[in-house]
Amino acid sequence: MSIGIVAASGIVMLALIGFEQVADASQVNSSGPAVGDRHSHGNPDQIRVTRVELDLTTDFERKELKGIATLLLRRMPGCSPGTPLDLDTRELTIERVMAGPADDAMKEVRFELGDDRRGQSRSEAEAKMDRLLGARLRVFVPEEETRVRITYRTAPTASALQWLDPPRTAGRQQPFLFTQSEAIHARSWIPLQDSPGVRITYGATIRGPKNLRAVMSADRLPGQEEPGVDRFEMPQPIPSYLIALAVGDLGFRTLGPRTGVYAEPSVVAKAASEFVDTEAMIKAVEARYGPYRWGRYDLLVLPPSFPFGGMENPKLTFATPTILAGDRSLVSLVAHELAHSWSGNLVTNATWRDFWLNEGFTVYLERRIVEDVFGPDRAAMEAVLGLRELREELAAFPPRDQVLHIDLTDRDPDDGMTRVPYEKGALFLTTLEHAFGRERFDAFLRAYFDHFAFQSITTADFERYLQDQLLKTDPAAAAKISVQAWLHEPGLPPGFPEPSSSRFAVVAAAARDWLDGKTAADRLSTQGWSTHEWLHFLQALPLELPSEKMAALDQAFSLTASGNAEISQQWLLMAIRNHYAAADSRLEEFLTSIGRRKFLMPLYGELKKTAEGTARAKAIYAKARPFYHPIAVESVDRLLGTH
Repeated sequence: MSIGIVAASGIVMLALIGFEQVADASQVNSSGPAVGDRHSHGNPDQIRVTRVELDLTTDFERKELKGIATLLLRRMPGCSPGTPLDLDTRELTIERVMAGPADDAMKEVRFELGDDRRGQSRSEAEAKMDRLLGARLRVFVPEEETRVRITYRTAPTASALQWLDPPRTAGRQQPFLFTQSEAIHARSWIPLQDSPGVRITYGATIRGPKNLRAVMSADRLPGQEEPGVDRFEMPQPIPSYLIALAVGDLGFRTLGPRTGVYAEPSVVAKAASEFVDTEAMIKAVEARYGPYRWGRYDLLVLPPSFPFGGMENPKLTFATPTILAGDRSLVSLVAHELAHSWSGNLVTNATWRDFWLNEGFTVYLERRIVEDVFGPDRAAMEAVLGLRELREELAAFPPRDQVLHIDLTDRDPDDGMTRVPYEKGALFLTTLEHAFGRERFDAFLRAYFDHFAFQSITTADFERYLQDQLLKTDPAAAAKISVQAWLHEPGLPPGFPEPSSSRFAVVAAAARDWLDGKTAADRLSTQGWSTHEWLHFLQALPLELPSEKMAALDQAFSLTASGNAEISQQWLLMAIRNHYAAADSRLEEFLTSIGRRKFLMPLYGELKKTAEGTARAKAIYAKARPFYHPIAVESVDRLLGTH
């Protein structure tokens, strides 16, 4: 796919030659009414934002982005004259708003900005939602105008932004900035309609220190080189949560003809070695589910404070350095984020209660990629571990949180980001595959991605398509599956295909032999065990282990000193639970150097189970808190009852 430059209305835009699916992006992302989104103040059913153009300056001293967002508008059928434009913001300072038909014809217009902290006389729950949703920005746009220009700046506490001082980076010489916009954090750095049901194209000019490089979830415009200025264009329509920015001291390594990796110079070679199979992964998905439609697929390895494993920002996956295990054993995360290029980025959940449409499909595709590239044994092991995690969560959750089509009314959409949409969603699709056969189900999925390409859909949309295109084709197979139970009821319906692993059976036998005293720890045949086998071994052990048993394992396998983050977290959970003091310093080091919520929450949660542990958790957190991303801070604050 070749890229050419064309000029349109004074704006430099990228044209993707051969990109027939989005020949007119404005038609794709503006077709039909928007689905009501309880987590947005926007009114896209009346006036819809179709494009955002950013001109922002990064100020590392003040820890703020400042500049201009220009929004292109489309009035929807039935929009009444005089209807204002409603946008989402959170902690933004709005300095000026202008409107006009073109850049050179802008005039100042009236606007109203609600109070992020309003409602102090309301109930506690209502006040919490006010803070969560932020302030509505209402712009009184004259009927004939199609562009709105907003001059603004962000707050140092913006929930999407993490500003890292040099000591918090790998190189320790330069500062670093990165964003995390999912679920509803884009509004903390851009005034827009922050809903997954609203798809936009965007362009950006990012100004900053001349010795740093900016990267975005977009194509870098060629021929625009200027020290301290980077320009980008995203021609495909995406939801706002996929707009992403990072600025830092970044190196780059090529992985393949359309793939590469960015990271700090001291990390980039290791990352390139770890991600060498990326091109093979893309080809595996394309063979089953259709072409990769985003041009390039690059990865950015962020500093360790990144709160998630990965973020599927189109064209540029953001990834945690905790997957750099040195043996490529944790790159299923790359498979997962790549799979989002079909499930999530191409076909998107229209609201956050439809989140399973993103993540359930993606876990299913991830396992298929792993099977094709690394073999069925590895895919089976990952499925077994995933089901174990799901069952543990289901046992702890109330019924309302066990449902795929979850009700998030008056709740933070992050509350729905559990293993349920991921693993239960994937199990549902695996059940369909087994009922209808892999060949037929693959054909169904490929048609699904083509049919809904570059659209945001609801669970109801999926149900109708499933009924018409799959269930009706084979009533006998359809009778084996209760779609109602899978999507709208708690728990796991009976009869799903339970994953199993012959390699895990060997590991479980080794664990029993060690526990029974038949085999000493240093005599266990662990050579060649993968990360997944080690996790299965540790999780197969009793919750309570005597100190001498813990010490024997540690002496034989140096588990306290492990550099594999997944194994370290599991071992440290065991150490907390069994008061294994030899791991105390490693626990503090781990919690103060890694900001990934997947690891933080279970460890702090385990510490919290005792009074002594709670005091220790709060002491460690006081040191670690300045290092964590605001999203992780919010989660740990709630868990420990601090701040």
